[in-house]
Amino acid sequence: MPMIAVDTRFGRLGIEETGGAITRLVWDGRNEGEASALLREAAAQMAAYDQARLERFDLPYRVAGSDFQRQVCDLMYAIPLGETVTYGDIAKQLGRPAQPVGQACGANPIPVIIPCHRVLGASGLGGFSGDGGVETKVALLRHEGAAGLLI
Repeated sequence: MPMIAVDTRFGRLGIEETGGAITRLVWDGRNEGEASALLREAAAQMAAYDQARLERFDLPYRVAGSDFQRQVCDLMYAIPLGETVTYGDIAKQLGRPAQPVGQACGANPIPVIIPCHRVLGASGLGGFSGDGGVETKVALLRHEGAAGLLI
């Protein structure tokens, strides 16, 4: 699958496209294949996000997985920049327990663009599956102006 790499303060992020939609983001990404218009737009939006000039990604995405996984990702995608919710908040919206929500957040294939870092535990940060783990989650939240929540 084609991938475009973008150097950011959070590492070199690789954004992958499949069939006209963003399907994956990885750390230590690399340029692979021909960069489509969508990948070039995704790279431009990621650079703008890194420079604090973008509040919301506006990209078509597709999450492989169960209906539940897609529902959790759709709810995460809707969390505004600088705001956070808890796993329990999402669980209540879906009428499900918080633990499977946490697992779905951890399985998010498109972190940063689908901002799973904006989802916290009831009494702490929760986890983060991206490179650097919770330290990267904290850096993303600080970058977005949500650092007051971390004090």
